[in-house]
Amino acid sequence: MTEKLDFDVVLVGAGISGINFAYRLQERCPSLSYAVLEGRHEIGGTWSLFKYPGIRSDSDLYTFGFPWRPWTEQSSIAEGSLIINYMKESAAMYGIDQHIKFHHHVDAADFSSTSKTWTLDVTANGKEKKTIRSKFFLLCSGYYDYDQPLKTLIPGIEDFEGTVAHPQFWPQDMDYTDKKVVIIGSGATAITLMPNLAKKAENVTILQRSPSYILSQPSEDGMEKAIRWLTWWNKPLEHTLIRWKWVLVPFLLTRFAYNFPNAARKMFQNITQSQLPPTIQRDPHFNPSYNPFEQRVCFCPDGDFYKALRTGKGSVETGVIEKVTKNSIKLTSGKELNPDIIVTATGLQLRVGGGIAISVDKAPYNVGGKFLWKGVMLEDLPNAAYVIGYVDASWTLGADATAQLICRMLNTMQKEGVVEVVPRLSDKERNSMKEEPVLRLTSTYVKKAKDIMPKAGASGQWRARSYYFKDILMAWFGDIKTGTEWIRGV
Repeated sequence: MTEKLDFDVVLVGAGISGINFAYRLQERCPSLSYAVLEGRHEIGGTWSLFKYPGIRSDSDLYTFGFPWRPWTEQSSIAEGSLIINYMKESAAMYGIDQHIKFHHHVDAADFSSTSKTWTLDVTANGKEKKTIRSKFFLLCSGYYDYDQPLKTLIPGIEDFEGTVAHPQFWPQDMDYTDKKVVIIGSGATAITLMPNLAKKAENVTILQRSPSYILSQPSEDGMEKAIRWLTWWNKPLEHTLIRWKWVLVPFLLTRFAYNFPNAARKMFQNITQSQLPPTIQRDPHFNPSYNPFEQRVCFCPDGDFYKALRTGKGSVETGVIEKVTKNSIKLTSGKELNPDIIVTATGLQLRVGGGIAISVDKAPYNVGGKFLWKGVMLEDLPNAAYVIGYVDASWTLGADATAQLICRMLNTMQKEGVVEVVPRLSDKERNSMKEEPVLRLTSTYVKKAKDIMPKAGASGQWRARSYYFKDILMAWFGDIKTGTEWIRGV
């Protein structure tokens, strides 16, 4: 029995990954129909959800932006509002916005081995139940929970009589003018919040259990200025050279850090020391226990984080919370902080595929523990892809490598009359495959999500993604058959 199809391809999520994938489908697979299902009210994903003061990109926009529509602002780091505008303009420019169905939350997705189709159970506008069928199913919904932040035990936080806020659900009416603020956390969100809150607050203290690496990044560096001067007559060339500068420089930096961790650690320490005021010691506040890029390196545009420290309105405290009282935070060291506002920037709670209940022939499919083929398709899950980017480079570079690989596979399926592609581990691989994490980070939020995240293998087609140049060449020319089963139509 042949099921009536609504679309050839359904994408879930209208964030950076979904918009990019939609463009690649239009470009590479023009004969295929598609729809983007977005549970929220607008394009943007992360940049639509988070509204805390100063929210900005944590990687450069020249590579975080789309390769098919250059980022033209003369600043590599951008505020969230500019990123959303850029995404909306890009989607409208290529008609992608006409394919997006907003307020469409995918509750469940089931693949039928008989009809070779996906059936998606969707709730539209909060109440209307819909069924949408497609040949291929693309998860472009990121890797964290939009509804729940990471739950971290902070003893006594419920006793605090001041304001408690989490960046994921920032109170838009909160007034922090002339207030004493303590931010619990040391990641990119905390590093962004501190200098922005310090503009109005009396003082802002980052309270961290352990420090992070924090590098200043100029809005426009000398190389970019030189490129703009030399290519004033050719804007497309200017954009291309600046983009490749941002592909190459971070690549070289991360390779240096991975291959020479001690030297990289020393280099980062020296850079940090040169920006600290004499009143703040590098050790322990800026002396991480791990090597650079074992966790995400935080970037601050034009050194705004260090500027806040030098003005005295920003500070850092390293220690363990003993308990929170009605008007203080007591540390095990004996120190006591007395904030008016506590911001719990304690991280993200990871979630795969937006929490969609996935099944194959009505049998529940558990993503946790499954291997990822080429970092793109999930083991034993037919006609589906999971878009995941890089954690040590721009997310979009990895997402685009995925999109180009899947588009190539879709075209090959059409050419060869294939109706189902499913990754399979051989018996030998299943018995001997060593496991590796998909996200190569030692961060707490990643460790806590180990059981719900897919995993990478140590060999063959199951290796974790490595770097952009290798992955994009794989997408263009690599083996797309080994490790997968291709089933032709009858």
